[in-house]
Amino acid sequence: MRKVEALIRPFELDEVKENLHKIGIHGITVVDVRASGNAKEDDPELYLGENYAGYVIEFLPKVKIEVIVDKEKVDEVAEAILKSSRNAESKGRVYIYNIEKVVK
Repeated sequence: MRKVEALIRPFELDEVKENLHKIGIHGITVVDVRASGNAKEDDPELYLGENYAGYVIEFLPKVKIEVIVDKEKVDEVAEAILKSSRNAESKGRVYIYNIEKVVK
């Protein structure tokens, strides 16, 4: 078993979910997170607050997707996620972990 994990932008979630459903993956975990990184899209943004005092937003909203699959499906799942999250601003990243044991 493998755990496939990816951070995507929130508006990409519906398309990623559809792509996963097309390949027979229906069990996914989705978590709202905030992230920062090296990508241009992750540059801090300046907002005006009360009394026009500016503040910087360093962490942008993201969605973390987690899918547990057999190792034979890993490449198919990773490609389904990347198909929706790659664009000119982001190359997309998928992390794959070994699952040692599952206890129910």
